[in-house]
Amino acid sequence: MNRIALFLLLTILSTQLMAQDFQLDLWPDGAPNENNPPGEENYYQERGSYRYKNISKAELFVYPPSKEINTGAAVIICPGGGYWIEAIDHEGFRIAEYLQAKGITGIVLKYRLPYGNSEIPLTDALQAIRLTRSKTQEWEIDPQKIGIAGSSAGGHLASTAGTHFDWVKPKTTVPYQEISARPDFMLLLYPVISFKEGIGHMGSRNNLIGETNDWSVAKQFSNELWVTENTPPTFFVLADDDKAVIPENSIAFYRALKEYAIPAELHIFAKGGHGFGMTDRDIPAAKWPALFTDWLKSMEIIK
Repeated sequence: MNRIALFLLLTILSTQLMAQDFQLDLWPDGAPNENNPPGEENYYQERGSYRYKNISKAELFVYPPSKEINTGAAVIICPGGGYWIEAIDHEGFRIAEYLQAKGITGIVLKYRLPYGNSEIPLTDALQAIRLTRSKTQEWEIDPQKIGIAGSSAGGHLASTAGTHFDWVKPKTTVPYQEISARPDFMLLLYPVISFKEGIGHMGSRNNLIGETNDWSVAKQFSNELWVTENTPPTFFVLADDDKAVIPENSIAFYRALKEYAIPAELHIFAKGGHGFGMTDRDIPAAKWPALFTDWLKSMEIIK
């Protein structure tokens, strides 16, 4: 066989072995609860990045790695956007593509936004974990290596899933409810954590629970207060010069984890501001993806 024919054969074989990205409905038979978006769902571009708004349908965008490099790990990714929109490009798709190249299944969750129903985002996040765990054989994922990631308000949602995984139950019988919704680890990028005034991001708080001063309501979503011995190991990424979601959010959650001796790694970069996500900018915080994969190795989640 000549070299050209051999090259073509190898190219065809490698293409066949590559997994194909795909998209699926999180609630194909209908969600157990409803929100009320102020308009039709819209996918649009703003400042060079794609976003969603008026989301009423939850979907998963799955990026499986090729068989040759598959580590068995998976990460469900929750984009940020203040619980009003979702920055699904640099805080979703691009992170999934990076993980895919590292042998990790990246799963972007386009979760429904609350619009007056605070239980909506968490319902979707927990169902995404259950659905992923139900597909472990089909998707070649280790059921004990399923993490959740989130940026900004998406980080609040991810940390809510990590602290409230047995809290919200849909009111109707839906598939996979007997499967654990606990994530095995968390990746939190400049996350909203606290709903305390002076610490929390009040825009995210108001969009999730409304403009209320009732602490008994806000306390339910102030996640540093809900850490237990079952909260998953956590990797934090944020910038010291973040003025939108101040570092105390992550620091308070880190302290709570340490009270239970839960493994955690906290990176506070000098520069980066808020919302850098998966970035090509020449800033120290741009180095976080390699640090995260190193942490996964140290935790023996990937080899």
